[in-house]
Amino acid sequence: MGEASHSFIEVCGHRLEVQTISGPATRPTLVLLHEGLGSISTWREFPSQVAAATECPVVVYSRYGYGSSDVLAASFQVDYMHREALEALPELLAKRGIVEPILVGHSDGASIALIYAGANHAVRGLALLAPHVFVEDLSVKSIAEAKITFETTDLPEKLGRHHADPRTTFYGWNDIWLHPDFRRWNIESFLPQITCPVLAIQGYDDEYGTMAQLDAIAVQVAGPCEVVGLADCGHRLHRDQPEKTVEAIARFVRRIVDR
Repeated sequence: MGEASHSFIEVCGHRLEVQTISGPATRPTLVLLHEGLGSISTWREFPSQVAAATECPVVVYSRYGYGSSDVLAASFQVDYMHREALEALPELLAKRGIVEPILVGHSDGASIALIYAGANHAVRGLALLAPHVFVEDLSVKSIAEAKITFETTDLPEKLGRHHADPRTTFYGWNDIWLHPDFRRWNIESFLPQITCPVLAIQGYDDEYGTMAQLDAIAVQVAGPCEVVGLADCGHRLHRDQPEKTVEAIARFVRRIVDR
C-alpha cells in the first residue's frame, strides 16, 4: 500500500479536505464518495484496505459541508447531488489531474457517481455501495427516525468527531430528505447513458433502502452490471461486512484492469 497524505483544495469556491493514498501510475485511480453523513474519517480503514486490495491509487475527500471541509452556509436544495456530480466532482478531478477514475460511492456518494457517469463523463467503472436512484418510503421513515435520535441521544457528540459543525451537517442532510419536494427526486434518467462496468452492493438489512434500487440500476444501465447482496449487513457495508465488500471491489477492479 502507498503512503497516505492529507491536503486541502478549493472546489467551487469551497475549501475541501482530501486524502490521497499513492499507487502505481499505471493503475486507475479510485475516488471514494462518502454517504450523506460521511466524511474522510467515517470511512475509517476502508480507503487503505481498498488501496491494498486493488493496488490502485485512492483519493477520498469530504464534500462541502462535511468533515473538515468548509461548513455549509446555506441549506441543500433538491438538486444537491446533481450539483456535486456535475459541478464539484468534475472540478476536483480536473484539479487533481485524475482522468477516467473508478468511482466508489456509498449511499449519496453512489448516487453522485451515477449522475456523473450518466452525464457522459469518462469513468472506468462504478462501484456502488447502497446506492439510491429514487426515494423509498423506508428511506424517509428511517431518516425521520434519525432526526429523533439526533435530538434525544449523544449522536451530535458522535458526529462531532467527524464534522466541524455536526448540527449543520446533520440538518443539511436530514432537512432536504424530509422535505416534501424531495419525494419526487429520481435519477433513473441517467442510467441508460452509463456504459461502463457497474458493481452494485446492498446489505439485505439496510434500513435506508432495498434491493429495488439495485434492480432498477441493473435493468437500466447500458453496460455490464454485477449485483451483490450481503446478509447480516445494514447500510454501512464497509463496517458491517468489510472483508466481503473489499473483496467484491477488488475483483471488480481486476476485471476492469485485465480486460
